[in-house]
Amino acid sequence: MSENIAYKVAVGKQMLVALLNNRAALERAREEGWYHIPVKSAPRAIEAPRIAFYQTLAFKEEKWSIRYWADVVGRDIVSRRELFPHQLNHSRADLQYYKLRLGPLQTLERPIVSKRGRRLVFIPTTQAKFKAAREINDLFHDSPLEDGLWKLFKKSRIAAERQLFISANRRRYCLDFALFCRRGLIDIECDGDFWHTQKDQIARDKKRDNDLTSDGWAVLRFTTAQLRENSSECLDIVRRTIYTHGGVFAADAPL
Repeated sequence: MSENIAYKVAVGKQMLVALLNNRAALERAREEGWYHIPVKSAPRAIEAPRIAFYQTLAFKEEKWSIRYWADVVGRDIVSRRELFPHQLNHSRADLQYYKLRLGPLQTLERPIVSKRGRRLVFIPTTQAKFKAAREINDLFHDSPLEDGLWKLFKKSRIAAERQLFISANRRRYCLDFALFCRRGLIDIECDGDFWHTQKDQIARDKKRDNDLTSDGWAVLRFTTAQLRENSSECLDIVRRTIYTHGGVFAADAPL
């Protein structure tokens, strides 16, 4: 796992990708100009001036893709009962939500797709990455080490999934990169020098690797020095591991 320090991005350059899991939410964004997020689970990019929407299975031919975005023109904190006055008896009626007031909904000329049908909630990103993105994995903005390795993977046509959450030994883990091979699974971690040399973190990493290995994952870890000074060797190790696992299979099933 990379250093737990995200890039420092000016708020004006931030962008938030959020979930649309039903058509009613899309119609509210389009016709009424708002989108809601629970305050208690709001992402770090809640102040971003622009938002895009990732559509799930409910959208059929538009599923697993980003097609729409809007400027955020204001934010209010309101209760659910204020958002949905016809649902006063809802179990979450008193919970607090951000009501993001939106400008006109815009349509992308080319959708940003998830090749494996990722189940996502929020992706904090930048407007520059959003503009350049061809697929969901292009949007993640957590680490320059991960970005560098992702560029190598794309150049080498290695199909990986970034920031994938999985369960192993009844624990929840986020993988920097996940590769799905014909004869097994590969987790690739970019270990920032500061974070992953701390005694407590070393112990957590070992426990994590044991959980993943016992659940069928091969775990590869690369340090900052390895990725910056000898990235070609890192790539060779990844390729050899893919070969011994039968090659990466096509991205044709939801995760």
